[in-house]
Amino acid sequence: MSANFILALIPVSFAASYTVWTLKDHPTLWEPIAALSIVSFGAFFITDRLIPPVKILTLKAGLGGHDINKKGTPEGEKKVPESLGIVVGVVHMVCVILFQVYYYTAERSGRWMVALGEYNAALAATVFMMFLGFADDVLDLAWRYKLVLPTIASLPLLVSYAGSTTVILPNPFAAVFGRVLELGVLYKLYMCLLSVFCSNSINILAGLNGLEVGQSYVIACAVIVHNLNQLSSESGHAHLFSIFFLLPFIATSLALLKHNWFPSRVFVGDTYCYFAGMTFAVVGVLGHFSKTLLLFFIPQLINFIYSLPQLFGFVPCPRHRLPKYNTQTQLLEGIPSNLNLVNLALLITGPLSERSLCLLLLVFQVLCCSLAFAIRYSPVAELFYED
Repeated sequence: MSANFILALIPVSFAASYTVWTLKDHPTLWEPIAALSIVSFGAFFITDRLIPPVKILTLKAGLGGHDINKKGTPEGEKKVPESLGIVVGVVHMVCVILFQVYYYTAERSGRWMVALGEYNAALAATVFMMFLGFADDVLDLAWRYKLVLPTIASLPLLVSYAGSTTVILPNPFAAVFGRVLELGVLYKLYMCLLSVFCSNSINILAGLNGLEVGQSYVIACAVIVHNLNQLSSESGHAHLFSIFFLLPFIATSLALLKHNWFPSRVFVGDTYCYFAGMTFAVVGVLGHFSKTLLLFFIPQLINFIYSLPQLFGFVPCPRHRLPKYNTQTQLLEGIPSNLNLVNLALLITGPLSERSLCLLLLVFQVLCCSLAFAIRYSPVAELFYED
């Protein structure tokens, strides 16, 4: 077992330990969580085994590309298989469906019964986005479709959403509008925009071996810890639903990370980025913690805001907004005109190797998730959250 893989196990090990510690207060959940953990373990090994043969098929189909961050080196001349996120999406879908069959064929306490309609809506949205991502890898869709199609994919979520459409206002706004403000359809519009943001935010903070999967993996582990903290709340069943979706996601993503880490043997493609983003949107909306979810996306929000001039065409936007690889030093150098967090980090730190830069950004993701917990569970949070 490599040192890189042992390092990658730290977030999931913490989440697993916290799960065991939390479930002592919810003994009825031991059985389903144990069953889901077994399914997820199987998903990890199946994904790990499927990637090597599938990458051969993707190369035969012409789905491959050169690693631009290694341009000018022998590694940069090799064609790397692309779109391997399809393996993660399919295995995750099968695991979620198998667990759904198990969970709904047994008698469950009403408190822990997740609405079947919401479960199916979540599946529909994630599967739709997975195939949109695969279509983008094959057809190279224009940006306008990347904004419209996630909106369509979010419709099953909005129809199935049965939670609150209110927001809690802090002082002094509460004195004017009241403590609780009913937004109605505007709240659903917010959830739709959240789905579009999540689906694209992973995709635009990318370009390094392991970065897309790594950030998704860290966020998923953080979200599960939040879900475990909220099991005793009124919306505990909704947070349980989130756990049901994210455990197989973590397992399959970890298997993909094993192959995608520097030096990458496969590329995840837009398939994984869109699938991962919609998975987070699904659990955030149907898990009734869409506001909290954004706290775990602080690096993605920074990247999005910093990228706005290029995304909206005010500044010329190249197809690949990647750093420059210096063949002499074998380090990446930031390009000031490429407005994203990857280049910004290099402009702050100076040239770094691709592996070091990716680790730096993932550590930043971990720190931002820690900050998210500090904000969410501070006294200030009572001004904004219902539970």
